[in-house]
Amino acid sequence: MKIQAELLLFVLLTTALVNPVLADKKGYEIAKKSDTLDNGWKDSTSTLVMILRDRQKREVTRKIRNKTMEVPGDGDKTLIVFDAPRDLKGTKFLSYTHVNRPDDQWLYLNSLKRVKRISSNNKSGPFMGSEFAYEDVASQELDKYEYKYLGDEKVNGIDCYKLELTPTYKYSGYNKMIAWYNKKTYRVVKIDYYDRKDALLKTLTFSGYRKYLGKYYRADKMEMVNHQTGKSTVLLYKNYKFGNGFDDSDFDLNALRRAR
Repeated sequence: MKIQAELLLFVLLTTALVNPVLADKKGYEIAKKSDTLDNGWKDSTSTLVMILRDRQKREVTRKIRNKTMEVPGDGDKTLIVFDAPRDLKGTKFLSYTHVNRPDDQWLYLNSLKRVKRISSNNKSGPFMGSEFAYEDVASQELDKYEYKYLGDEKVNGIDCYKLELTPTYKYSGYNKMIAWYNKKTYRVVKIDYYDRKDALLKTLTFSGYRKYLGKYYRADKMEMVNHQTGKSTVLLYKNYKFGNGFDDSDFDLNALRRAR
């Protein structure tokens, strides 16, 4: 009887790895824990440097300001302002992330003094010539994906949960994503992106995580490498500030035009 009990316990502990239903449930619970731990920060601002590298490792640098606001019951609102180089100065990007419908996104082109709406079926296009797509710069809401637990794996010495994410948005440029979540903090360490043909397209790595307000983790560095083109984009974040008191008027189309 003791042997049978031990065998039963082993089966229960390992079933999630072979049972798709339980693997899906465990994957969702891990992603939900990550999402829950990052709720409640209300709003934030930051500055960042975007470094674009081509196949020959030649670099172009951009300076950016970013502000974001949580929206209860929906996705975040984000306003991005380009400060440099001169030809992009004053260009702005506004994003409303949604959970159960396509995101709303607009680009203000300072050189033309007009607002361009980003089509809901064109979110896979490159954001401002970078290796990040428009769908990458929107907040990654929990119910935008289906999840499957693939097992445990170390990334750069960090014990991680390995999950497969399948976009529920039919116009996504990705067939799937493989993401590694730090077991201790539930922060994402790395994401592999697979194109619509299920070929590895890009890898995003996060490093330099810092804790803010005693609870919320933010990475100092994100690097997106495109395996198919040899290009990459690095984002270097600093000067995070929370509790700015933003409201919807700070993220409407008028704010897109008047932001300085």
